[in-house]
Amino acid sequence: MSEMIFTTLTKAARTLSLMAAVTLGAQAATAQNMFAPVARIDSMVVTEFEVQQRQRFLQLLNAPGSDRDSVVEGLIDDRLRNRAASDVGLELTEEGTQTGLSEFAARANLTTEEFTKALEQSGVARETFRDYVTTSLIWRELIRARYLNSVNITEAEIDRAMGASSGGSGLRVLVSEIIIPAPPPQAARVNALAGQISQSTSEAEFSSYARKYSATASRGAGGRLPWTPLSKLPPSLQPLLLALAPGEVTSPLPIPNAVALFQLRAIEETGTPTQSYSAIEYAAYFIPGGRSEAALAEAARVQGKVDVCDDLYGIAKGQPAEVLVRETKKPGELPKDYAIELSKLDPGETSTALTRANGQNLVLLMLCKRTAEANAETDRDAVLSALRQQKLQGYSNQLLQQLRAEARIIYK
Repeated sequence: MSEMIFTTLTKAARTLSLMAAVTLGAQAATAQNMFAPVARIDSMVVTEFEVQQRQRFLQLLNAPGSDRDSVVEGLIDDRLRNRAASDVGLELTEEGTQTGLSEFAARANLTTEEFTKALEQSGVARETFRDYVTTSLIWRELIRARYLNSVNITEAEIDRAMGASSGGSGLRVLVSEIIIPAPPPQAARVNALAGQISQSTSEAEFSSYARKYSATASRGAGGRLPWTPLSKLPPSLQPLLLALAPGEVTSPLPIPNAVALFQLRAIEETGTPTQSYSAIEYAAYFIPGGRSEAALAEAARVQGKVDVCDDLYGIAKGQPAEVLVRETKKPGELPKDYAIELSKLDPGETSTALTRANGQNLVLLMLCKRTAEANAETDRDAVLSALRQQKLQGYSNQLLQQLRAEARIIYK
């Protein structure tokens, strides 16, 4: 009996040893394949591991460009960016790196360590996050160091951007918008999503996000707004748009219970004098229920009964005084979210894109009137900064194209 047991154990041990050897061999082969080159850029390589890590990272953030081809191209660009910075001896300080990581994580209302742990739990190495952020930071520093002194903005350029050139011509813009509701329980998720939407590189991509996430009336059109005079937009938004090249997106703009993003599609001189405003009069009627079906249905009912702001008094009759607010403010004094929505309205038109009271009240916002102002002052320094950033972005695109043209790129 003992011999039979010994023989059985021996066979089992041999079987387990063989299975272990096969398993270890398969794991070794898999590991080897994971680090196989996917692309060669001169003497540099992009590995399968990096591609899968970057894809996973972007997918977790609901970021555009997470398909395999886009990820490979992005990693190739990163190799070229880092080499260009290394060639001139440019390095990030650890303090600068930590600040960049912290700012990125803060978009999700998390600390760097919290954000990193969340990524690791989903299979993304902390090095993947660090590399993604530091490459962007070092490239920005390189562009500023290389081109900032070459960026000369003339007074005439500032005048044109302000719509105050000698001919009196103004500017108008084609913009797409996304406003995503972000009540406190959803703020972290929405901020992370908005951070990734801001990386959109095409109108189609941005419009797809708008149809899926935006709360504005323009969502059915992919967030696309018609031509709008620049002076009609909120003063805080104007320099941000001027800093963009067509196709680029603003950073996420926090507004009460929501996050806003804007994509510049086109900009042109109108040949007509710019119009500035000294005051904006509006009315806000608050409907309980937030963005519920019942509240939106009530808003639609009210919209069908009002043509001017005075009509809202009849709607609010018998209700607490605080359900209706009517104010006149300077453009720069308007709440940021109100300013954005009012810029899209003509007198008598309404918007239901916003909420108040932590998302519990839907705002039916109506523009009463705009008061024109002659020769309104615009912050020339803000315009100068925006134009400078726009030119630096152009240099950035040109340099990357040059680096790609000079490199020998081989796809595996």
